Amino acid sequence: MTGRMPGMRVLDEIRALVESIAPLDELEAAHRAQCLDWLAATDDVFRRAKPRTPSPHLVAYFLLRDATDGGVLLVDHRNAGRWLPTGGHVEPGEHPAQTVRREVVEELGVPAVFPPEPGERPLFLTVTPTVGPPEDRHVDVSLWYVLAGRRDQPVTPDPGEFRAVRWWTPAEVAAADRATLDPHLPRMMTKLAG
Repeated sequence: MTGRMPGMRVLDEIRALVESIAPLDELEAAHRAQCLDWLAATDDVFRRAKPRTPSPHLVAYFLLRDATDGGVLLVDHRNAGRWLPTGGHVEPGEHPAQTVRREVVEELGVPAVFPPEPGERPLFLTVTPTVGPPEDRHVDVSLWYVLAGRRDQPVTPDPGEFRAVRWWTPAEVAAADRATLDPHLPRMMTKLAG
């Protein structure tokens, strides 16, 4: 798969990715339907100007996950003020899996290793209003990917974007104050657990 594809082809691939996601619950089903309606109504799904143009726009999140205990690497994101998965905005013409490959190197300094399941397909989908100053707020349509990782794997986090990074067990995510996490992370952990 190449990084950039002709406009309509990449939009068709994004639509197919969204259609392939089996919703965990009613909220994810509603987000999936909202995303498919949005994709049917526009061909402008990529952020063109920071931080919010257009709104909504497409994001690729990824969880670096250690399969031995189900732990995930989260980042304390400076702008969001929350513990989040790593990820970034999908560039114009870029396939979201390529965004994951690019962003994991930029943000953590490691290569992307997709596990056999779900492979290079997103496992989860969310539609989320962002936090921050009113002039920066927008809606992110996020495709959540999973990458294979290990707790002992060295990472080089981007200090400009993150205050800290750390591994979280599923129990720690479940016990955390919801206001300190991405609002959909506990549901993603439920989906990961199968």
